[in-house]
Amino acid sequence: MTDIRRTAHHRSRGPGRLAGLLMAMLVVLGLAGSTAIAAPDGPAQPAASTVAVPARAMDAVSAMQPSWNLGNTLDAIPDETSWGNPKATRELFKTIRAQGFRSVRIPVTWSAHQSTTAPYSIDAAYVKRVKEVVDWALAENLYVVLNVHHDSWQWIEKISTDHDKVLARYNALWTQISAAFRSEPRTLLFESVNEPGFADATAAQKTALMNELNTSFHKIVRTSGGGNKSRLLVLTTQGGTPSQDLMDDLYTTIRALRDSNLVATVHYYSWYPFSVNIAGGTRYDEAARNDADDAFSRMHDTFVAKGIPVYVGEYGLLGWPDHNHPSRIERGEALKYYEHVGHLARVAGVTTALWDPGAWAYLDRATLRWTDPALFAWIRSSWTTRSGTTSFDKVFVAKSSRITAKSLTMNRNGTTFRGLWHGGAKLAEGRDYTVFEDRLTLTAPALTRLAGDRDHGVSATLEARFSKGLPWQIDVVTYDTPVLSNATGTAEKFTIPTKYQGDLLATMEATYADGTNAGPTSWTPYQEFNKAFSPDYANGTIVLTTETLTSLRDGEPATLTFHFHSGAKLRYEVTKSADSVTGTAVKES
Repeated sequence: MTDIRRTAHHRSRGPGRLAGLLMAMLVVLGLAGSTAIAAPDGPAQPAASTVAVPARAMDAVSAMQPSWNLGNTLDAIPDETSWGNPKATRELFKTIRAQGFRSVRIPVTWSAHQSTTAPYSIDAAYVKRVKEVVDWALAENLYVVLNVHHDSWQWIEKISTDHDKVLARYNALWTQISAAFRSEPRTLLFESVNEPGFADATAAQKTALMNELNTSFHKIVRTSGGGNKSRLLVLTTQGGTPSQDLMDDLYTTIRALRDSNLVATVHYYSWYPFSVNIAGGTRYDEAARNDADDAFSRMHDTFVAKGIPVYVGEYGLLGWPDHNHPSRIERGEALKYYEHVGHLARVAGVTTALWDPGAWAYLDRATLRWTDPALFAWIRSSWTTRSGTTSFDKVFVAKSSRITAKSLTMNRNGTTFRGLWHGGAKLAEGRDYTVFEDRLTLTAPALTRLAGDRDHGVSATLEARFSKGLPWQIDVVTYDTPVLSNATGTAEKFTIPTKYQGDLLATMEATYADGTNAGPTSWTPYQEFNKAFSPDYANGTIVLTTETLTSLRDGEPATLTFHFHSGAKLRYEVTKSADSVTGTAVKES
């Protein structure tokens, strides 16, 4: 995953390819006697591993399921701890193995530790550290995928305009990695490059460059001897994207190489509007489910059905979980995504690697505990079975009005509904709830009892239990329609006083009177959660970000429509005049 987002750069075409190929040959020859990768105590010894790797690549990759990423660590720039994670330890890999993972992907960014001029030597101490981490994982009987990570956007993307130098450096990099790890067991896999993109190139040029990198990587590793002769090699599409055209390009490359030990890799981060909560993507709805269905079907049909294993080197959601910021994706909707992807991976016959940036997401690297154990339970369950869900994980009961029955649609996912529980007590069907086909209805008397004193917020949590998988939690939420108040501020800081009254913010639309979109994202009125706006529940405000405020047209009112998970919609008018910002709540007529 490319964690640091940047704008595209535009450059002219670089020197000729022949000069670059000659340079690459000189680099390879020169590195044969280089001491850049030599260990201080002599030749590196292979890591201990008792894993019997199946001979067939398809079976070996299947044995790697499930997989986990050591993200934001050795791929951090410039050093291992630069992005907030502690140094990796062997205890970390013991934990990962004990939690049921069978393989790890160890992303590595080499750029800060590799010379930018020929012979492009890698610092020996850095190679030694990478090898130490890899060997710890192998010693815990984990398969390991080792790659070239953020180098892709740091310098490899310039290959279209500086072809020969970039290719020479890339070849030198893999020549040194291959030499350093040639004695490792077959449980170590090499991945050509992470999410490569090519600046200032046509579609045809990008296809050719992707093929060139994958093919060059393959040749260098295979001719480096030792265990690299039969090591499983992972080849990627452009950007790691699972679109049909790019997977077709990769299939063409793999087929032309005529090597039975090749693996295709792509990444999957869900339907983009849902993954970051933009363009109204607040639910894991039909559009999001179809996107996943289609992506995994394409993986199967393009590769698996033709005998080529697939390693989904990264999956997750781009904007969730993030325990340092308000949750931009509603929890139950996120759980549906993980449940669904686990199912699709089994159907497609692919191996999936959870992208874990550490610190603020899944596994706390300092404590070696899951930041959200219940979330991980859903991820782990998805590896082997389906779980039932409902159309939403909340029912909203208005405090200011009479309580009425509320209905949800059950998604049985091949399971059988067993009933509803509140704590240790099973609710009575017919009295507390009814089921008609897939419609689950909570009765008014049951909701009245569960709402209790009717304070704003979660009044009770129910469990819908199914014949297999995990129970699905349903919160009974007491709320009243939120209230927005007038405010003033500056173009640097503006917040809207908000009485949430038990409700939760889902998304925000922003438009001008002429119908055009307002806010930093111009292609949709629904702005991105936490980027354009963000709820501050503790302080009772909605924050409009500086990015949003500076994007507003001077002197022209913009209408903001805030959508809440209860279904409530509130309008608010905001106007920027020079450095001053005023906001007015719009009363509904």
